[in-house]
Amino acid sequence: MFRRKPADVAVEEPVVDEPAEQSLPRGYTPKKGEATPKRVIAGRRMVEAAPADRKEAVRRSREKDRETRAQQREGMMAGDPRYLMARDRGPVRALARDVVDSRFNIGTWFIVALFVILVGSTRAMPPAVQAGANLLFLFMVLAFVVDAVFLCRKIRKLATERLPKETVSRGVYGYAIMRTLSFRRLRVPKPRVQVGDKI
Repeated sequence: MFRRKPADVAVEEPVVDEPAEQSLPRGYTPKKGEATPKRVIAGRRMVEAAPADRKEAVRRSREKDRETRAQQREGMMAGDPRYLMARDRGPVRALARDVVDSRFNIGTWFIVALFVILVGSTRAMPPAVQAGANLLFLFMVLAFVVDAVFLCRKIRKLATERLPKETVSRGVYGYAIMRTLSFRRLRVPKPRVQVGDKI
């Protein structure tokens, strides 16, 4: 009648310290009926859930391809050897790129000059303008050839000094000259040096 209800009685459960995993001997196997401690595998990769249908699978595949292409382009623009095209690989070509990017090149403005010459040499222009356009064309061609010669000599000299074990082929010179024909912002890979930097 005057007894307490069982809910009002606080029963303290004995606290049993679980043995740490480090204290267990190597190759320990728990006995039958004992709980097996969970293993935590560091760096375990989370498994992505399977796509619900075909559309979802196609969407995931396109997203993955887009991410891969973006990563490859970013690495190529940064000059990462893993993502470079065959024409851009090698220490000699990397040196040639730095030489081109560190100097003022006549070839960079050669295309612009050709456009001006083309407009100035039309029949609609006065004879004096046409003559000036022809002279400008001859001057630009001569300047481009002289600049290309100095560029190739500098590349050969630096490659011989810094990369004596590498072979400087004619393709390297053509590669460097073609790079001078593109504007600095459009060059791939992106320039690593500024104009005027010492190579």
